[in-house]
Order: sequence, then structure tokens, then C-alpha cells
Amino acid sequence: MNITLSVDEQVAARAREAAKKLGKSLNQVVRDYLEQLAGSARRSQSWDQFEQRCLQSNAKLDGWQFDRDEANAR
Repeated sequence: MNITLSVDEQVAARAREAAKKLGKSLNQVVRDYLEQLAGSARRSQSWDQFEQRCLQSNAKLDGWQFDRDEANAR
């Protein structure tokens, strides 16, 4: 898919130079960012689903409590 963006010429020039220092084109840097952004949204959604399953769970801890010393024992 092609996307058209409007950006100040100076911003585009500085961004193109920054991308060049990374060994990438400005197009690749924007593509990478969009892929990262889309992945973040999926991770957030997955976490929300996990949290809901935990809150709706009938699991019982049978008196177990977190113990920092036990958790850090080697």
C-alpha cells in the first residue's frame, strides 16, 4: 500500500539524513516505525485479553502469598 504524507521540507531533509546514518532510506524508516506501531497495538490487545482471562479465572491460591526471599533464592 502506498501512503502519502505531508511534512515540512526541512523536517524531511533532516529525517532523510538521520535515516542515511542508519543505512536506511526514509521510506524504510517510516515502514519500520509503522510495523512497530502496529505490533505494539497487537501486544497491548493481547495483554488486555490476558488480564481479562486472569480476572475471570476461578483459580485459587489456597493461602499462597508472594515471598520476595523465596523468589530471589538461588
